[in-house]
Amino acid sequence: MDRVLGDSLTILRTPQYTTFKDGQWPISGEKIPDLVALTMGFSVHEDLDWPALSAGSLFQRPRANALIAVRGIDSLEFPKNVSSYPLENPVPFTLDSVANTINSLFADSTSVVLQLAPSEERLYMMGMANTVFEDLPVTLQQIRSRLSQDGSVLTSLPLVSLSRNNEADLLFLSEVQVLYDISALLQKHKHLAKDAAPDLFSLELAGLEEISRRYGSDSPQFSHASRILSIALQKFADDVSSVYANNAVVEVVTVKTFEVPLTRKSRSILESKQIVSINRETEQRKSNPGSPYNLAYKYNFDYAVIFNIILWLMIVLALAVIAISYNLWNMDPGYDSIIYRMTNQKIRMD
Repeated sequence: MDRVLGDSLTILRTPQYTTFKDGQWPISGEKIPDLVALTMGFSVHEDLDWPALSAGSLFQRPRANALIAVRGIDSLEFPKNVSSYPLENPVPFTLDSVANTINSLFADSTSVVLQLAPSEERLYMMGMANTVFEDLPVTLQQIRSRLSQDGSVLTSLPLVSLSRNNEADLLFLSEVQVLYDISALLQKHKHLAKDAAPDLFSLELAGLEEISRRYGSDSPQFSHASRILSIALQKFADDVSSVYANNAVVEVVTVKTFEVPLTRKSRSILESKQIVSINRETEQRKSNPGSPYNLAYKYNFDYAVIFNIILWLMIVLALAVIAISYNLWNMDPGYDSIIYRMTNQKIRMD
């Protein structure tokens, strides 16, 4: 397939029953969560008008979906047999909606949900992920301690132009280490891949972006780091696909930079107080209908359904009351009413 210029979405692994057509159809960044949901067989609120995804089997759905977002580069070198598509409107996204769907549909099952951004120390685990990834280093301090242990990427990867003493290099190598550790922990818990509940993995890697800022995108350090990450992602995709017996979808989203930041990180105590103050004002506006901004309440997607159910039920009940009242008003007591006839006979006997 022709290489995509600019930000891209690449499908590294997919089951045979989930088909992505070859082509240059662009997809918006905000539609990535819907794409993940559809590949796993879940419904979405709005139809995804994207010709690249074909309708799959109704009886076979992937057991897992792994999405890796790479910041700092618009495309990586992958084999030519993988499908890649242009990415438009590269806004930050999360798979919270997909995770909530899994939680609601498979609440009693052993699903594994992991969302991790090592550079920002953002972590979300659900289901059996707390057991599977109990030993996974998630903070930067834990990951760097892992790099100094036996079997780390520092001893297995050729660093060449990268340095162990540079913060940007260590962040990048830490994220590569996380990919290797997740693969190793999944292989230890292969039995969880055989249950009926689907699993979800979402990773956001920013180490390459820091390498670009430190050395430049034309530097040998950036070029070497890009090759290392490409190899690591392909190995990660192979490992995940092997654990789930070729029943997993692995996607890679590469963006030069997101258009807006996903979260605002606190840098000082003063900034933290400002964020708390803003959150309190927001909660007050939500609870106070007479806010100075005169904002309307936010309705969920079930509002229209509930409104129609209540509306038509009240109309039916009102019509039923009118019909019953009309029939009772025009009833012939001597002919229609059993109570009247019974009491009338009793009066005559007395």
